[in-house]
Amino acid sequence: MAQLNLYLKFDGNCKLALEFYKAVFGGQLSLQTIGDSPAAGQFPPEMKERVLHGSLTKDELMIFGTDVAGPKLTQGNNVFLCLICKSKEEIETLFSKLSSGGKITNPLKQEFFGTYGDLSDKFGVNWMLQLA
Repeated sequence: MAQLNLYLKFDGNCKLALEFYKAVFGGQLSLQTIGDSPAAGQFPPEMKERVLHGSLTKDELMIFGTDVAGPKLTQGNNVFLCLICKSKEEIETLFSKLSSGGKITNPLKQEFFGTYGDLSDKFGVNWMLQLA
């Protein structure tokens, strides 16, 4: 079964937020900036210091974060449940079922970090699905 994690979106303060959560929970913090990623050319130069992907892990706790928030970030649309899937069949099945009656924001597609897609289900819950 897929692993469920919390994914938070920020507007430029992801590093500060994840450092705060590290001070609260402890653990290992990893940050990748947009400028240090293979996707750097897809973003404006002024975003190069923003966090593309951050992760805080301690034991079973895993909190992900990013400064790539998309248009109109507001409290409420910045929290995602992130499913890390174990097979192509699993990600395709879960994505199809969760998107039924909902809204697909990014269809499943191959990215430099693996297969990825995100959606809001019919209840307005935000989901990210990834297969590394």
